[in-house]
Amino acid sequence: MARQHYSPGVPDEIELPTKPLPDLLDRAVADFPTRHAIDFIGEKTSYAELGEMVRKTASMLTLAGIKRGDVVAAILPNCTQHVALAYATWSIGAILAEHNPLAPAKELVAQIENDGAQVVVGWEKTLVDLADMLPGRTIIAVNLTAALPRRSRMLLKLPVKAARAQRDKMRGRVPAHVYSFEKMVASAPSSFVAEGPDLHDVAVYLHTGGTTGSPKAVCLTHFNLMSNFEQVIAWLQFERGKETVGSILPFFHAFGMILSLILSIGLAATQNVLPSFDPEMLIAANKRHPITFFGGVPPMYERILQAFNGDKPFTKLRYSVSGAMPLDPDLARRWEEATDSLLIEGYGMTEASPVISGSPVSAARRPSTLGLPFPSVDVKIVDPENIENEVPEGEIGELLVRGPNIFVGYLNNPEETEQTLVDGEWLRTGDLVRMDDGLLVMADRRKELIITSGFNIYPSQVEEAVRSMPGIHDVAVVGMPDGSRGEAVVAALVLEPGASIDLENVRKWTQDKLSHYSMPRSIAIMDELPRSQLGKVMRRSVRDQLQDLELQAGVWRKKLSATGDDLKGRATELRERIEERTRPQEGRNQQSAPEPANDDEQGPTPPQN
Repeated sequence: MARQHYSPGVPDEIELPTKPLPDLLDRAVADFPTRHAIDFIGEKTSYAELGEMVRKTASMLTLAGIKRGDVVAAILPNCTQHVALAYATWSIGAILAEHNPLAPAKELVAQIENDGAQVVVGWEKTLVDLADMLPGRTIIAVNLTAALPRRSRMLLKLPVKAARAQRDKMRGRVPAHVYSFEKMVASAPSSFVAEGPDLHDVAVYLHTGGTTGSPKAVCLTHFNLMSNFEQVIAWLQFERGKETVGSILPFFHAFGMILSLILSIGLAATQNVLPSFDPEMLIAANKRHPITFFGGVPPMYERILQAFNGDKPFTKLRYSVSGAMPLDPDLARRWEEATDSLLIEGYGMTEASPVISGSPVSAARRPSTLGLPFPSVDVKIVDPENIENEVPEGEIGELLVRGPNIFVGYLNNPEETEQTLVDGEWLRTGDLVRMDDGLLVMADRRKELIITSGFNIYPSQVEEAVRSMPGIHDVAVVGMPDGSRGEAVVAALVLEPGASIDLENVRKWTQDKLSHYSMPRSIAIMDELPRSQLGKVMRRSVRDQLQDLELQAGVWRKKLSATGDDLKGRATELRERIEERTRPQEGRNQQSAPEPANDDEQGPTPPQN
């Protein structure tokens, strides 16, 4: 494949890795022992101190019976303990199973049972309800306040309302049988005996809907992740031991894992680690350690720009990377003007460790494209109905990807693995693209995932939760344009006769069944849902109908509260009015103004030092 648009110095192929992930930290500790590895809201940890913490954490895990090939479940926000746990697990040769600490308890239980983890390390707040749902396992709770600066810890102990409120956000009262992470690590020896990992051992399980939308655990090896690390550093010009990374993406997400847990450590960078996304806290962290490299999703960039308030605080920033959802060219322009840096748009998926392609750092850079395949990544565009046939350049087809960063399979799911990995090496992405002068351009999503603020939302899961609500006869969930957030989750409902439903009812019903970002942001009432001849709900047709309603009347965006019969009549009247007019051109959308992301969706917000 032609690489004519690569920036000078970027190789066509990377040197394949020969050592597993723990080597990244070992070299950073050896070469930069006094350099700050982590700044967690003002509490600084050097590489030498991090190395010691990793050894003691690994010792704790071995004393708990963990050995090579075993699974350790992590249910944590971004914090110093999370970094230590990851490298301790890998140093033993065990597998780190990452989980969202804000996911519903039932979802976490199902994931952990599939993982086979016998040791679970989680945030206290998550374990309050979860611990008793995991019998027979060793449960270890992390006190997030223990990683804060001493002054912040003292402030949290004050007998005042504000301090109590912050404590309640960060801490939880766990059952008596749950162990303390901090106490166990403090009492553990500084050395451990373990077999250690092989380069091709599985390093992590990351949970995703994959290319089909059904939940599953992606198996990534040390080789996969080290290869993606090498691909990223080949793409951008970094200076080892001199970078500072803004680590706000969740570590349990593939994007956050590669940039923070792996790239940052491999570069011996200082990480400004935040447990949740907060623009003001990020700007404060930048004052302590000026950020040179940053990764985020478009809504984050929008909110950070708003927090700048006309200033230019990121004076040392050179590169930013945006991923997980399309990047608005106007947002990219405003970010680059405000930071005097380059904003690189990337494309990837969890099964690719995750980065597949990116904007070239050259004159070939073009907005609104997926960029060029990374070094050692091969791509082909095929007929999705017959993947043996490649389509001519410029025509739309399904993107298939091959490279050293491609996963080895889904855990306990050989059927999905076989469907997704063609000939055991070509990853079917499920995305429809075309090639334009060597650059990949997204045409459409073959899958029906909804992407909100970079998070994948699977319509079938939301539909299942909503459908269980009394008064709802049928439901279809789709994504609608929502400004910088990407898409909003919309539930199209068919009500039982005489039923009364509003958005508040739906969100309250689903709050313990879905993650915050998965809950519907609006609803619409319909007479019936469009179905295929086989009876399958056609979500694309639902989306088209909602676009008409939005463009003509905006009814589906309102919080509806009326009887089912009344609303059905209103919806029918609206459709009849719409059909009398000329239908809008295909693809025409009316986007809403960007809304700030809910901080509570991404973790706790501790006090600043």
